[in-house]
Amino acid sequence: MFLRRFFIALSVNARVQSFVLQNGLARRASRRFIAGESLEDGVEAVRSINRLGIHASLNYLGEKTTNVELAESAAAMYIRILEAIHTHKLDCNLSVKLSQLGLAIDESLAELLLRRILEAARHRNLFVRIDMEESPLVEPTLRIWRRMRSEGFSNVGVVIQAYLYRSAADVEALVKEGARIRLVKGAYLEPPSIAFPRKKDVDENYRRLMEFLLRFGDYPAIATHDEKLIVHAKSFAAQEGISPSQFEFQMIYGVRRDLQRALAQEGYNVRVYIPFGEQWYPYFMRRLAERPANVLFLLRNVLVERV
Repeated sequence: MFLRRFFIALSVNARVQSFVLQNGLARRASRRFIAGESLEDGVEAVRSINRLGIHASLNYLGEKTTNVELAESAAAMYIRILEAIHTHKLDCNLSVKLSQLGLAIDESLAELLLRRILEAARHRNLFVRIDMEESPLVEPTLRIWRRMRSEGFSNVGVVIQAYLYRSAADVEALVKEGARIRLVKGAYLEPPSIAFPRKKDVDENYRRLMEFLLRFGDYPAIATHDEKLIVHAKSFAAQEGISPSQFEFQMIYGVRRDLQRALAQEGYNVRVYIPFGEQWYPYFMRRLAERPANVLFLLRNVLVERV
């Protein structure tokens, strides 16, 4: 828990970010979890994943955009990504963050830019997932998703974080509305007034929400690297007569690649979330916060570099 809080705090520390971004070792270590800084890097990473029989979802790194020009630039990049997916015939979805599209500036701006992205995706028969961010953005994110659905966009899904107390009610409501949901544990630092403070409780809530989604959801995405939860999902689905074609497991680029391949070889749908872009620092720090194994990976790289 201490390491998690420590790295999440670092993810929003501007002075540390400036130092890390200029550190060549950190940049190289980040490539474990990030495809690279260019769209071409992202496309090549998707190709390598697809060759293993695994689906992908591309994300252009960036969040908390503070001006309209940057938000519009991010939207333009997302449309470029959609065109690249279509042109190269990649097996790939798109993941977007609404704060990158200006949600903190103006909700209507983020909605306008998301609509532009969804129209481009629909034209190319591609699916877009709205990533979920910290708790103050949950309600506006769900409002925008609902407005997009009401306008007839069926090619847009959303993410729910199991560590929030509100998520059980959100999942039940969203399933009734036909949402395609990716279930995650949650990677932001939230107060105990709104989120489960203990890992044990987060895991238990994840299990309950996962079972509900497997039973009643529309092709849910079970996004976890927790082998116990994955084994339970497989067992529960088999017990309930739920075909592997009715859901997918999702994992993060560079994390448990062995497990990704094993699940795909067993006949399960597996999708890997592949981020790229220059704004990799906050994402990288949250990956270190999630699993001690990620920190150990970084330390091993430091030691090898010094030898």
